[in-house]
Amino acid sequence: MAATAGKLPLSDSFDILLVEDNADLAGNIIDYLEALGHRLHYAADGEAGLREALVSPVDIVLLDLALPHRDGLSVCAEIRRRADRRVPILMLTARDTLDDKLSGFAHGADDYLVKPFALAELAARITALARRPQLGQSHRLSIGPLIIDRQARVAIRDGQELRLTPLLWKLLLLLAEAWPNPVSRDAVTARLWGDEPPSSDSLRAHVHLLRQVVDKPFDQPLIETVHSVGFRLKAEP
Repeated sequence: MAATAGKLPLSDSFDILLVEDNADLAGNIIDYLEALGHRLHYAADGEAGLREALVSPVDIVLLDLALPHRDGLSVCAEIRRRADRRVPILMLTARDTLDDKLSGFAHGADDYLVKPFALAELAARITALARRPQLGQSHRLSIGPLIIDRQARVAIRDGQELRLTPLLWKLLLLLAEAWPNPVSRDAVTARLWGDEPPSSDSLRAHVHLLRQVVDKPFDQPLIETVHSVGFRLKAEP
């Protein structure tokens, strides 16, 4: 299954790992991306791709799903579990159903491109992914007395681990990733409940519960209400 070529102006260059068992398609992608100034690493099976992703300082992973030795979903989930930073993963696959895409995202993919695709679109998506905030950063966030490990899903304040429900964890992580900027009430509601938002009282109640865990046992509050906007973590940069 061949991808179609196109023209794209030279822009940022990245270290890219391509994990693809179709040699002809892999050659087309490598030739095109290297012509744009990118540096390519290549693996032809899932096990080799996982090893390369964990040891090489790549900026983005292009990952096929149907791979020998280890499938792409397993590779993606293992990268998410073991990598020491958030490496962007773009899945390349002929599987085009909604369930396939949702499964890819559930295993940790950041984007999904269905074969056959235009090489110019692939290059554009690479640039967009690599420029996203948070991607490529360490899993650990330090905000004043608060430490958040996104990989381990652990939050610690002043050396004390915070006991958070899954919903409170998502709320705290949202505030931490936005810090020092505030997060609007609409953005918080969308992150926590998606397309089925509850009443405004539910948001207020969950912010109150988060304050009970993050602020009440300590001397200084971290969670601040920003009038007419939303909420933020208050700590010195």
